[in-house]
Amino acid sequence: MKLQQLRYIVEIQRQGLNVSEAAESLYTSQPGISKQVKLLEDELGVAIFERSGKRFTGITEPGKVVLAIAERILREAENLKRASDEFAAGDSGRLVLAATHTQARYALPLVVRDFVAQHPQVKLEMHQGSPTQIAEWVAAGDVDIGIATEALDQYPQLVTLPVRQWSHCVIAPEGHPITASAVLSLQELVRWPLITYDTAFAGRSRINRAFERIGAAPNIALTALDADVIKTYVSLGLGLGIISALAYDAQRDAGLVALDAAHLFESNTTRLALRRGAYLRRYDYDLIALFAPHLIRRVVEMAMQGGGDAYQL
Repeated sequence: MKLQQLRYIVEIQRQGLNVSEAAESLYTSQPGISKQVKLLEDELGVAIFERSGKRFTGITEPGKVVLAIAERILREAENLKRASDEFAAGDSGRLVLAATHTQARYALPLVVRDFVAQHPQVKLEMHQGSPTQIAEWVAAGDVDIGIATEALDQYPQLVTLPVRQWSHCVIAPEGHPITASAVLSLQELVRWPLITYDTAFAGRSRINRAFERIGAAPNIALTALDADVIKTYVSLGLGLGIISALAYDAQRDAGLVALDAAHLFESNTTRLALRRGAYLRRYDYDLIALFAPHLIRRVVEMAMQGGGDAYQL
């Protein structure tokens, strides 16, 4: 039995039983993968995959057990390498962080600045994506730490930790009639074109639920992936914006007024995601603590050992 054989069967599973895509992902040939899978099955004495001709059509019951164990073995092999690299390299290495635009633009800049100052020998890479993309990157081991509001807690392969709660606000051009409202209401918002996040981003599901509760259909004139785009179109007079309150700054966003909407929409929780069972290096813990000071190493370790949130906001 070889680690490479285990990588092959796990990647076939990841690619929806498509051997060609698994081969392409692993930079090898389809016949080579098929041969190694058959050798592994012969050695174990069980069929891992169901077949129709040369195609894999499903996973057998023994195969499910084999794949679960293979994933654990590969994860521990990766952890062994990460641990040895940490001791060999000292305070140097590579940390890959993924976040949504709102987190990357408004919550992380000072964290990144301080982390780079503390760990000049660590190469920090940052990727932006949707919450679902971030969850899948962390689950696959392509990213060390993921940060988002949506989706992360829906993946059993991840351990997620709550970072902070935040609310939405409504932004309008200076002088807009809605800025004279004593208390903002959903009924009033329904009267105007609205510009807000795409359905998978930044608490959009909570915005939808709020209007559903009053039986109203909001006039969503435009959706965008990030608050900066929303603010641009609000400035052009195309509608009112609903954004994370984190994304509004009175000095930077001159010409726009923010109205508190915490009473209209449920609060949101930013979460940090780690792959279940991953080995965390010293500088992983340091970045987590810079971003969320309450997530000290002991708290994170408890969550990783217990597989769930060890800290509640």
